[in-house]
Amino acid sequence: MRIAINGFGRIGRTFLRVLLENPDRAKKIEVVAVNMGGNDIAAAAHMFKYDTTMGTYEGVVSVVGNILTVGHYKIRLLSEKSAENLPWRDLNIDWVVDCSGRYTKAEDAYQHIRAGAKRILISAPAQGADCTIIPGVNDQKYDASNHLIVSLGSCTTNALMPTLKVIQDAFLIESAFVVTTHSYTATQALVDGGASGADLRKYRAAPLNIVPATTGADKLVGEVIPELEGRVAAVAIRVPVANVSLLEVTWTSGHVLTKEGVLKAFDDAAKGALKGILDTTDEQLVSSDYLGNPFSVVIDRPLVGVNGRMATVFGWYDNEWGYCCRLGDFLAKHA
Repeated sequence: MRIAINGFGRIGRTFLRVLLENPDRAKKIEVVAVNMGGNDIAAAAHMFKYDTTMGTYEGVVSVVGNILTVGHYKIRLLSEKSAENLPWRDLNIDWVVDCSGRYTKAEDAYQHIRAGAKRILISAPAQGADCTIIPGVNDQKYDASNHLIVSLGSCTTNALMPTLKVIQDAFLIESAFVVTTHSYTATQALVDGGASGADLRKYRAAPLNIVPATTGADKLVGEVIPELEGRVAAVAIRVPVANVSLLEVTWTSGHVLTKEGVLKAFDDAAKGALKGILDTTDEQLVSSDYLGNPFSVVIDRPLVGVNGRMATVFGWYDNEWGYCCRLGDFLAKHA
């Protein structure tokens, strides 16, 4: 499979690392090109090798002309702002993995198709995509013969949907409320900035504040798990950590719940249908311990709480690495 990465920011660079560090994926996936989206090609090697969150990449990384050499890959670097002008047809690209954040509407993403790519995988929720796939939850929905524009949701939806699936399958959800305590992102401000609009909090300094925010994770619930349409609401709390987030799901069921029953449902899923996607742990860990964790979500068993027909579970997720592992898994599966 010949792929191109469009956008070489947090997710684009992490995704390339994920491919390099997993030989099984690397055998199936050839990274042909990376589009820097108008940014400086000469900086690509430096930005890939040195990473505050993931640490220094130990392999050889270099840029000569417009060729990025990293691991066994020799990747053509592009710096094109418009997707329609990219040489996907000449490069015979099977999939564009769009990590730019710019093409989250199907009509915009279709520019990659017009440029010659066969299919697009968007690393974000995408309006009008042919399908949204959350690995482990609705994989069977993908139809290779008809779906050209595919969204793999977000890091939070990939943590949330498997969690909801386990709960729904085992206990049936009457209603649920979700809180994601999420690391800050590049969409926030480093220092207090000029504020406008209804949401004044988002203009406050991310490294110094706990910032209540919105999340679109609940908006995808009905599409991915139709029987939960309208039963799940969510909010985000942005906190001063660079990576790793914590999902909290509280739900009510039609019958009395037990902690033992909740734990068993998640343990069984981790060993069975959701193996490799969802995990559980008894370790009393903190956020930094999950840096580089490959699972979509890791349920913290000691934090499970039950009160009658209501229960709460907490799940950790590396919102960069874990999500990029799912991107790699999806492509390798369909290579």
